[in-house]
Amino acid sequence: MAHFARVNAQGIVTQVIVAEQDFIDGLADADSWVQTSYNTRGGKHYDPETGEEDGGTALRKNYAGIGFKYDGDRDAFIPPRPFASWNLVEDTCWWEAPIAQPELSDADREAGKYYIWDEDTYQADNAQGWVIIDPTVA
Repeated sequence: MAHFARVNAQGIVTQVIVAEQDFIDGLADADSWVQTSYNTRGGKHYDPETGEEDGGTALRKNYAGIGFKYDGDRDAFIPPRPFASWNLVEDTCWWEAPIAQPELSDADREAGKYYIWDEDTYQADNAQGWVIIDPTVA
């Protein structure tokens, strides 16, 4: 069994299924289906048991999801762009913020704080964009 993504004429993934290759080959729209690897993220293959990179064959950069785009030139599944300012990393076919996410202090991590991207903050000041969230503050 393998995972396959149905890709429409615009290259957008509309469905992901688990099937045998023979089943896909027998479909009237067999050329609309592209194999994807559940264990591939960012151009690397991961062991399903441990979640650790295992050196296996990374198939099409990322596991396909509904709404992802299949880029035939790159032979890669690319997720939707999360924010207008983010850039595609060619090696991973994943999106990256234009500025690095700051590190949390140990105290912030223990308090359950985390960062989110705020596109409006970035557009107002291109040196800013990551906003710390404190879940204990309403």
